Amino acid sequence: MSGRESTSPKALLSFRAWRPLGYSRFNRLGFWTHYYKRGVLRFFRFGLELLVGPLVSSLLFVLVFVVAQSERGTMVPGVDLIQFIAPGIILYAIAHTAFENAAAMLVYEKMEGMIADVQMAPLSPLELLAGYALSSATCGLSVGILVGGATALFVDFSSFDASLTISFAVATALLFGLLGTVVGLWAERWDHYSAVEGFVVVPLGLLSGTFFSVERLPEAFREWIFFNPVFYAIDGFRAGLIGYAESSQIIGLAFLTALILGLGLLGWRLFAVGYKIKP
Repeated sequence: MSGRESTSPKALLSFRAWRPLGYSRFNRLGFWTHYYKRGVLRFFRFGLELLVGPLVSSLLFVLVFVVAQSERGTMVPGVDLIQFIAPGIILYAIAHTAFENAAAMLVYEKMEGMIADVQMAPLSPLELLAGYALSSATCGLSVGILVGGATALFVDFSSFDASLTISFAVATALLFGLLGTVVGLWAERWDHYSAVEGFVVVPLGLLSGTFFSVERLPEAFREWIFFNPVFYAIDGFRAGLIGYAESSQIIGLAFLTALILGLGLLGWRLFAVGYKIKP
């Protein structure tokens, strides 16, 4: 009788109802390990390279484009040249670090076979995506705080708006953290990663209005910049730091949010089907 009871439909259903924590509800411990210990802590272990590197390169941008000029003019009326350029340099450091950390980590894990350890963890596809994207976004924001603090020694951010500044910084870090995660899943070797970085991420940053005003662009190119999401990110971030903007912050945040949701959905689907990570 006991043997029949143990194999009854009710017993089988009760047995199948149990799953590892990550597949039935939010796996707090597993997600924290994936996000913090594998993502954030690993980034800070290489702090000299990954933190000081973007800081030095960003300050060199300020030095080359602004400080080294004997006569600093104004990019737009009432805004000093260094004030105009500095927000874009800070935000690009956030974006590039978030993208690089997510994409490089995934490419490295795939090439070294370490991705199998992640796949065996009791984490859902959404938790895997969130772990990679949020840890990379955290690293990007950490670099942004460091670069912003150093830049503030040279720049007067007199019209600081915390809500705008934080909103666009977080949105940019999430966007490029998700982009890096998707690229990392797609890339099969370092050449693929470098191609996206060189032909997508860098041009989006350089052609985003960091070093020039939209009003100074030729008419034929002026409309194209409004299709660049980094333009809205930098323009909103600049509005938060110095109070000057060339577009609507509401439209900018809506555009960035739509891209974040779209990349999030794509990344979740790629993890769910095991895209290029199935053994």
